[in-house]
Amino acid sequence: MAKSTQLTPNQIRGFWAAWGGWALDGMDSFIYALVLAPALRDLLPASGKPASAANLGFYGGLLFAIFLIGWGFAFAWGPVADRFGRVKTLSFTILCYSLFTFLGCAAGTVWQLGLFRFLAGIGIGGEWTLGGILVAEEWPEDRRVQGAAWMHTGYYFGFFVAAGLNYWIGAKYGWRAMFALGGTPALLVALVRYGVHEPARWKNRVAAAGSPFARIFSPVYRRRTLLNALFLLIAMIGLWAGSVYVPGAVSQIAAREGRPAAEAARLASWATMLLSIGTILGCLLVPYLAGRFGRRGALGFFFGLMGVSVAEAFGYAFYLPHGALTAFIASLFFVGVGGASFCVFTVWLPEQYGTDCRASAFAFATSSGRFVAATITFLVGAGVSRFGTIGIPVAFTAAAFLAGLILLPWGEETKGKTLPA
Repeated sequence: MAKSTQLTPNQIRGFWAAWGGWALDGMDSFIYALVLAPALRDLLPASGKPASAANLGFYGGLLFAIFLIGWGFAFAWGPVADRFGRVKTLSFTILCYSLFTFLGCAAGTVWQLGLFRFLAGIGIGGEWTLGGILVAEEWPEDRRVQGAAWMHTGYYFGFFVAAGLNYWIGAKYGWRAMFALGGTPALLVALVRYGVHEPARWKNRVAAAGSPFARIFSPVYRRRTLLNALFLLIAMIGLWAGSVYVPGAVSQIAAREGRPAAEAARLASWATMLLSIGTILGCLLVPYLAGRFGRRGALGFFFGLMGVSVAEAFGYAFYLPHGALTAFIASLFFVGVGGASFCVFTVWLPEQYGTDCRASAFAFATSSGRFVAATITFLVGAGVSRFGTIGIPVAFTAAAFLAGLILLPWGEETKGKTLPA
């Protein structure tokens, strides 16, 4: 067996900068899901709305849709990174989501919180693009897929951190303390700016005519660009609709079974940790699956698993008359493993484009679909409000993965190909 290429100090620092940014990004984005119910119970009355179960569902979905719209605007970071560099742009994305997550602790109304989440979403969406591109371009070819998979585990370690903080801090000091902690990623910028250099591949790129954003819609790239955006949209619909409602679903089942509110909050944290562990393990499977079955085969595996597990958790286990909590939490492990579909994109997207427009393509694919996903997430929230239950509206999102499996054969297979110049 050939020995793996030794990593340089800049490759190691670049990896940890990307991993750390993605971990703190995951912590930031999941803080909202964990503190959704207590935050709305405080902010709805201050906004002139009763904190009823229907309003919690409706405004929870609305605020999350606003967050996704903000993430959708993160496509603008791609052309910036193609023009000015990966490391500089990564620093700005981290500062953006840190600042506006922190300001969430000062929100006095639902609409103020919505504004802060919108602006935080713009930063969060850019961090994934820049972290994934930095590792893809900096790591040696024989370790690039492995590096992308390891980097992506950071996001779900962030879920684990957020759940732990909610267990120890949020349950005691409240939701405002959780948002205040969400400002800590800004400290990572010191490492990114002063310890990591731009990839040589980007510095030595050959400039092409026209804007990077226009090139991803050229005849060479147009089909794969549109398909990649569709694949990401499908992943967003299922995973985000499922994961954002996990704490609420666990709390509802726990209340139905007569558990006290404090215990329900801690059970929601444990469920989130289990979801995160499942996704971390799924990410570690990606190099094997992508190498053995190709990028499309790996994505198909995770799409299928997500479709089945979301439908089972929210459509069946949630409604069991006895043992619902145990069955639902057990199902979340497989929902988590299926969520590693996003890790496949971290491997796959950089392989489909040249260096001159790679960040623009990655940013467009991972951000543009969030406008549609925001609408669907809002509709899920409206369904929760209309039917008075989380289960069935979320279970219906599993149908998106069937559409993904149908479209996969038209995706651009890159197994065995080197990263384009």
